[in-house]
Amino acid sequence: MLSRRRMLQGIATSTSVALGSSLAPERLLASPATNTTPKRIVFFMQNQGFDPKTCIPDGMTNSGSLAKAKLPEPISALEPYKERLHIINGLHGIHTSPTHSAFFGALGGYRGSDGVPPSASTIDYELSKALPQTLLPHLCIGMDSIENMKTKPTIATLSASGAGSPIFMHSNPNHLYQMLFGGISSGNIRLQHEARSSVFDQVEMLAAAKGRSLPASGQRRYDQYVQGFKDVNGLRTRLDTVADHLRKFAPIVDERYTAPEFETDWHDCLLDLGISALTSGITNTLTIGSGRGEIFGAWKGLGIDQQGHSLGHMDQPDNPIWIKIRQYNSRMLVRIMEKLESVPEGSGTMMDNTLIVYTSNNADKQHTSGANWPVMLLGNLDGAFKSGCFTQLDGKRPINALYTSLLRAAGQNVDRFNMDDKMAKKFDNSTGPLKEVLA
Repeated sequence: MLSRRRMLQGIATSTSVALGSSLAPERLLASPATNTTPKRIVFFMQNQGFDPKTCIPDGMTNSGSLAKAKLPEPISALEPYKERLHIINGLHGIHTSPTHSAFFGALGGYRGSDGVPPSASTIDYELSKALPQTLLPHLCIGMDSIENMKTKPTIATLSASGAGSPIFMHSNPNHLYQMLFGGISSGNIRLQHEARSSVFDQVEMLAAAKGRSLPASGQRRYDQYVQGFKDVNGLRTRLDTVADHLRKFAPIVDERYTAPEFETDWHDCLLDLGISALTSGITNTLTIGSGRGEIFGAWKGLGIDQQGHSLGHMDQPDNPIWIKIRQYNSRMLVRIMEKLESVPEGSGTMMDNTLIVYTSNNADKQHTSGANWPVMLLGNLDGAFKSGCFTQLDGKRPINALYTSLLRAAGQNVDRFNMDDKMAKKFDNSTGPLKEVLA
């Protein structure tokens, strides 16, 4: 059972590491005067593995165009968007020791394990710093069974701002709505937002006062929580100052929020909130954890009775259960693209300046060595990435090389990500970004 204390700590800590330095309201979106194109990246991490046979068209064994290929049934929803799709096979993550999940290592490119804190920052956090800054540079949302999302509304398993500094993901759409759009709401949502805000204000004051009596070591840890509540309260204030702007993007609250029939109702609400955060300019980096980086997860709303660990022991190719899950994922990806495509930006749309990275926190399957880590890219981030193609690699470059490519596209002149020379000699046969994916 999640205690109130643990929940408050999770909220405070997650907001603190996500916000970083304070930002003025006028920097909600990148300033046009900087001539910097607003860019954004979405990570969609599905648990239990991503079998390459569920995404590579039949007969494609070598790199080539997807123009005349027919996408496999699990990702058939992406067929109309093949020109924006890049399927990559042959990266590896052996050094992450994924087993049931690589946890923080999936986005960090280092060894991860259940209950083990992150050893460094993850790629999504680093990109949130490199991209034009917004009010909430990094937002993480997690989808799971309805029971898990209710009892553990925040959890940290995938993203981190540094060694020992996890970033919590939000799994209760009611809490997340209040955080993002509570200031522009009315009725019960407004009352709950004000009551929650009042509690956070009081906790900040009490925490600051009580922390002074602690020993130095405890005081430093306590100060992190105090700063977390300061950032929560500061974010609320800054969002209130751009209320008129946010009203155009806030999703409609319906019975799916308050009386979900299935967990997929909350999944859909969380996705709506994530999309709204992107289109409104609140954030430039969104991480979605379907299964929340662990071995759980449920999709009863798709007519699937099995859930959790047992799903990972099923072969994914031609499996009607996994076809349903992957098709559901694909429809979510389409919803993101269509919504971003509907918002003008520069000489095109928001989707023109966006990249979606879809993969698993567990390489190709559960109980894997990580020797093959399939990835799908959607979009090209303002022309930085190739699209409309399939790339087959030789298995000698790690997922870190892809993350290096993402950082290069974001303007960071780096040759490696979270891999020193000693590690690179063992797990990477080259250096720098993947020339096969950059345009």
